[in-house]
Amino acid sequence: MVIQQIANGLVLGSLYALVALGLTIVYGVLRVLHVAHAGVFVLGAYAGLLVYVSSGSIVLCLAVAMLVCGFAGFLMYRFLYRPVLGRPALIPLIVSIGTFMFLEDLYRLVMGPYIKALPLKLSLPGLDLPFLRLTGQQLFIVGVTALLLLALWWLMKGTRLGLAWRASAQDMETAGAHGINTDVIVGLCFVIGSAIAAVAGIMVGSYYNQVYPSMGSVPAYKALAVIVLGGLGSVPGTVVAGLALGLAETLTMVWVGTILPREAIAFLVLILMLLVKPTGLLGRAS
Repeated sequence: MVIQQIANGLVLGSLYALVALGLTIVYGVLRVLHVAHAGVFVLGAYAGLLVYVSSGSIVLCLAVAMLVCGFAGFLMYRFLYRPVLGRPALIPLIVSIGTFMFLEDLYRLVMGPYIKALPLKLSLPGLDLPFLRLTGQQLFIVGVTALLLLALWWLMKGTRLGLAWRASAQDMETAGAHGINTDVIVGLCFVIGSAIAAVAGIMVGSYYNQVYPSMGSVPAYKALAVIVLGGLGSVPGTVVAGLALGLAETLTMVWVGTILPREAIAFLVLILMLLVKPTGLLGRAS
């Protein structure tokens, strides 16, 4: 029973980490809370839904959604964030919130207000042990998350782009003085973060078998809790915090039941973390 719930919590935590990764990547370089990331997340779910319904291919569904969302992320940076960089931090945040609200209404207008099913048909076998059962879909979610994390780790640690990325995140002005085109780096961060949001949207949509215009609202505040828990701008911290939050929610619901709403758990954990270690699990004081 306990092992099963821990496994369920890790699967849920993988989804949380996946949703929050793109947000962490953008914040790490730009120091802006990219609230509109939740709108890109929903765009990925809808793009994946349309492609999967017409083609039946999961690979094509993921690839097209990542391309669409990556391009959307580039447009957001180029035309929404870039013009307000250097202004008070509240201005980019207002732009981001306004963009998210606009996208939500746009999805409702174009796709309709109703829930649409996203039942990905996976041929993967599940895991069936006396003490543990995981469906093929749950294993797929964990596997996709692990592959994306490995790819991101290689990009950050094993390429010149990753070196420029880390230098820009540490000090944008110094990186620019050493010949790094920080404008390109920030744009690429938006593209990569948005592409990851597309995968997250498809994974969440298929996990709950529903896609709808406002499906980004709950993941938005869960992702915010995750990046603060892990340490703002820390990719490893985001992964650890996502898994920890998934475990906390699942085990709390088992032991406490419906007395405590699931949506409240993230904020309770966040408050405790801010009281004990304000910089987050893997964050460092500036």
